[in-house]
This record gives sequence, C-alpha cells and structure tokens, in this order.
Amino acid sequence: MPEHLSKLTLITMGCPVGIGPEIILKYFREKNSGNTGSQVVIGDAGVLDWCAGQLNIAADIIPWQPGDKTTPGTIPIFTPDDSALDVAALAWGRPNRLTGRAMASYIETAVHLLRHGKAGAMTTCPIAKSSLNEAGYNYPGHTEMLADLCQTSEYGMMLAGSRLRVTLATIHVGLKQVAGLLSRGKITKMISATFRTLRDDFAIKTPCLAVAALNPHAGEDGMFGDEEIKIIQPAIAEARAAGCEVYGPFPPDTVFVKAAAGHFDAVVCMYHDQGLIPFKLIHFSDGVNVTFGLPIVRTSVDHGTAYDIAGQGIADPASLTSAISLAEEIALNRRSRQ
Repeated sequence: MPEHLSKLTLITMGCPVGIGPEIILKYFREKNSGNTGSQVVIGDAGVLDWCAGQLNIAADIIPWQPGDKTTPGTIPIFTPDDSALDVAALAWGRPNRLTGRAMASYIETAVHLLRHGKAGAMTTCPIAKSSLNEAGYNYPGHTEMLADLCQTSEYGMMLAGSRLRVTLATIHVGLKQVAGLLSRGKITKMISATFRTLRDDFAIKTPCLAVAALNPHAGEDGMFGDEEIKIIQPAIAEARAAGCEVYGPFPPDTVFVKAAAGHFDAVVCMYHDQGLIPFKLIHFSDGVNVTFGLPIVRTSVDHGTAYDIAGQGIADPASLTSAISLAEEIALNRRSRQ
C-alpha cells in the first residue's frame, strides 16, 4: 500500500441529522496542522456543506476519489453514489429510512475501501440504530455490522481512554439475558482477545488485566450467585495458563478504582453498562470505542447522535479527535509489526 494511503483515516459521517457533520467540521477546523496522518470524510458533501452554512463554520469541502492525496486546509469527502440526500427534506434530530440508508452506505463504503488497500484505518461518527433497522439493516449496532461486513465472528468492543480501558463479554443484550449468555469459553476468549489487542494494537509489552465479577461482592462465596465459582474463575485460570497476566474476579464496585489508578491495563467486564458507566464517568468527553478482532482498524466516538443538540453548534468534537488519533496509532502499531 502506498505510504499516503497507509496513513489515511476514513471518517464516516454517521447519521446525517445527528451531530456527526458538526463534529467533523469542528475537527477539521481545530486539528493540529502537524498531524502526520490525513483524513477523508465518507459521507454526503451536500449535508456537510448544509451543516457548515447552518452553523456558520468556514470549510473548504472538496470531492475526493479513492487513491487521491489530500490537500492541507481542505475537507476531502467521498459521497457514495447511493447516499446523496436532499438537504431541503432534512431536519436536525429527525432521522428516517433515507438517512438510515445513507449512513449504512458510508460504513459499507469505508469497509470496502479499507479492504482494498485504499486507506489505513476508519473512525466512525454515531449512527441511529432505529433508522438503520428501518432502512433494512438488521444489526443491533455498528460493531455487529462491521463484523458482518468483515466476515468475522471473533470480535469485541473496547472503550479506551488515558486512565481506563474496558472490554465486554456481552454487548448489546438485555440485562436479564447476561447470566445465561456467559460461559467459560466466551470469557476466556475475551480475556485472550483483550490481552492480544493491548499487546499488538496498543504496544503494551505485557498487559495486566482485571476481570470484573458479575454479582455484588463477587458473589460472596456463592451467596449472591455462583457464576464467579462455576464460570468466571475457571475462565481466568484457563487464560492465565495460556500466558495472559490476568486477575480476579474482583467486586465490580472496587475494580475500576484500581484500574483507573494504573494497577491494570484493562478490565474485562461481564455486560455493557458494567463497563460503560465507570468508563464514561471518567472519559465522557474523550473516550474512544475500539472494535478489535477485525482485519481493519476501526475506532469510534464514544457517544450517540445527540439529536437533542443537533444543529445547535454546541457539540464537542473531543471524542472524535481522540478516536482519530487512536486509529492512527493502532494503524502505525500494526504496520510496525508487519
């Protein structure tokens, strides 16, 4: 892959009527001119121009074609043929089937370009799962759609910040389903995948992991549930025997304090909010969502479409800035290992 393409990060616009267009405009306005990488937006040029006008943000938006170099001071954008929207019919915070189809096409296009060597990484802006489904894409979220497009079943979600990283044994499922979905094999795989990701993508030579218990007080020797005894402890032992430095299961009300203090490089969590609540408490503005286990590099902002503030000019691009920076770091680490 040519060097200028290996350093290229694709930014998918996300939902066109959410805050994605705004934070993209603000990112390009504020980004460090000394950045060694370059970025291209995969989205709708008309929407981005409309947003710039609505919010009075000066932007030099230019069309880009796969393989082209980027020009400093501009916002290069590639608009998929099937995603051009009529901006006159759009309203901030009101997604529909057409916006759902458009944001899906941005994701599909970015994955296609990455898998054909036209870029080195991708960073995604937030999507609306309901309009994604309305458009005929039956995925519970971004992560699952990307895994399907990449044809991989071994993947996971990591939330990463400067003080805390968490991964999830179960992701987008109802809380009452979690205990039944946990297994020794699933948790062992998640521990191993977290260890490899920190070692290979984050360049941490010997990662040290913690595992959160499912139940209060780590089950209190079976008084509050036996998942720790029957499932989680054996999974930790198996992962440790395979070479992972991993400890636990720790009570969920204390393990994140230890991790944020630097005692662990990541915490493997049993369910979505167990990991995301403490993570967002610390990294609400600058957290990054990383999908690991894919043949491509993908990071994402760690927030939603924020329809309640879309079009008001108050969206914070900090998470997008962090996500792009981390995508470029991971892509560089992967190239260094080749």
